[in-house]
Amino acid sequence: MSIPFYVPPEQAMREKADFARKGISRGRSLVAMQYDRGLVLVAENPSNNLRKISEIYDRIAFAGVGRFNEFDQLRQAGVRAADVQGYRYSRDDVEGRALANVLAQVIGNWFTHEPKPFEIEILIAEVGRNGNGDHLFHVTYDGTVIDETDFCILGGDSETVGDRMKASFVHGVGLADAVKCAVSALSGPERALGPDDLEVAVLERGVQRRCFSRLSDADVARLLG
Repeated sequence: MSIPFYVPPEQAMREKADFARKGISRGRSLVAMQYDRGLVLVAENPSNNLRKISEIYDRIAFAGVGRFNEFDQLRQAGVRAADVQGYRYSRDDVEGRALANVLAQVIGNWFTHEPKPFEIEILIAEVGRNGNGDHLFHVTYDGTVIDETDFCILGGDSETVGDRMKASFVHGVGLADAVKCAVSALSGPERALGPDDLEVAVLERGVQRRCFSRLSDADVARLLG
């Protein structure tokens, strides 16, 4: 009987984390930020069919970077969890915090027990009925939940994009200025991103029960001016 090869737990976790980070860094970045009427999510995504940003529930959106088939499984799980919660109790009882915790447990268990971790980062964005109720829950590849403020960066060269956002972010700007800020952070000084390269969606407070809407290329072009 052969003896299984022993790997110290610290080394196994470190190698899994390195593997996941490398996979995520190869993808394109995504920015979510507050603006004066809610939250806007902007992703570099030239595909017209594969969506990084989706609606989860009335005031909640999902965004993911990394391997599409992996984060789309979690999006579907989030939709089911939100529907069940809203059906059992009320629509107002569905909260982004609870959904983020549920998905974080799935990701964390997978990272701990499976040989290959998820190569993804996800975001649960929730728009409040006032500006103080907006939430950006960033869930990393190992199931860690980070409650971000003002803005959140996922995937790609997140440190560089984050530095650009810190330098240009302003509270309370309109949608056009917010989209320009996010696109500038994603592209940097050496590239130019047009509407065809972007996926943009908003969670706008106060308009109706369902706050999520996706912007067309024409809408994005108008905002970029």
